[in-house]
Amino acid sequence: MSGGVDSSVAAALLLDQGYDVTGIMLRLWTAGGDDSRNRCCTPEAQAMANRVAYQLGIPFYVVDARKPFHDHVVNYYLTTLKNGETPNPCWICNQDVRWGFLMETAMDMGADYMATGHYVRKVINETGEVRLLAAVDAKKDQSYILSGLTQAQLQHSLFPLGGYHKPEIRQIAAQKNLPVADRPDSQDLCFLGDMTQAHFIHEVVPTLENPGPILLKNGEQIGTHAGLANYTIGQRKGLGIAAPKPMYVLDKDTDRNVLVVGTVEELGMSHFFAGNMHWISGRPLAVISKLKVKIRYKAEPVDATVTPLDVQRVEVTSEHSWRDLTPGQIAVFYDGEVVIGSGVISISPPKTV
Repeated sequence: MSGGVDSSVAAALLLDQGYDVTGIMLRLWTAGGDDSRNRCCTPEAQAMANRVAYQLGIPFYVVDARKPFHDHVVNYYLTTLKNGETPNPCWICNQDVRWGFLMETAMDMGADYMATGHYVRKVINETGEVRLLAAVDAKKDQSYILSGLTQAQLQHSLFPLGGYHKPEIRQIAAQKNLPVADRPDSQDLCFLGDMTQAHFIHEVVPTLENPGPILLKNGEQIGTHAGLANYTIGQRKGLGIAAPKPMYVLDKDTDRNVLVVGTVEELGMSHFFAGNMHWISGRPLAVISKLKVKIRYKAEPVDATVTPLDVQRVEVTSEHSWRDLTPGQIAVFYDGEVVIGSGVISISPPKTV
């Protein structure tokens, strides 16, 4: 329970279905040492979750997850930035902290299932295999962010909201007089607290602020960047350069500490690779397949041809050109509304682990 409307209504719906429900909130690490400023578990959010639990008549606990959160999420975030890539900390947090540390904690407390307020569905086929499906509400669908879950984790997971639209959830909260009906949704990069990303980098890894040249593809220097970690592929604003046409980030060359920019006509790729593949079924893709792929959480799924290179790597081609294809981000693959798997985006073939 986060103190928001989704997890609160999830708890209420499970009670209506006859489950014995216990609420748990995670206390997470925050930059600057003030853990109360983590945007996912502020004192206000904790108080609200406790209030909802009291109103529903269920136990409520706060579990200290600061160390596993720092070890898995913050270290991953920093390592990815150092590699010149763009991290996706929420994806890692769900995979390693919520469905790792939290699920283990819940099971140790005697739980049969861990339930969340994520907008996603699961079904179990005749062989007992769990399939992860996109939510009914396409605008709120969170199957992308949960695409790293395993069969074992999904077997013990419940997603009460997957068949609802968000306005229906707020309506249920209002009907049940829950005090969270109008609370806003949570934000990414919760661990920054009151810091900006630039401030966090300055405080924790100032070496990522090393300036370097901003070059056009022909090698002409047109400016100086403020550290590669402050930029992402496809970025237009905040480059600090003057040019006759709008300029976009095309590439980050970490070996030379160079930021490459160009026009919108130069931006975009229709071919990429994905490595460290995770397959929901546990079975790697065996044949060339026509699937849909999302390269970001809020991106529209695009038709693509996915060619398996081995159990860990695939090659992706499409008639569509992605303007913001970003190494380090997660590509998620769908067969219709069913999540097949996910992997880390790279421009060149990733090495096997």
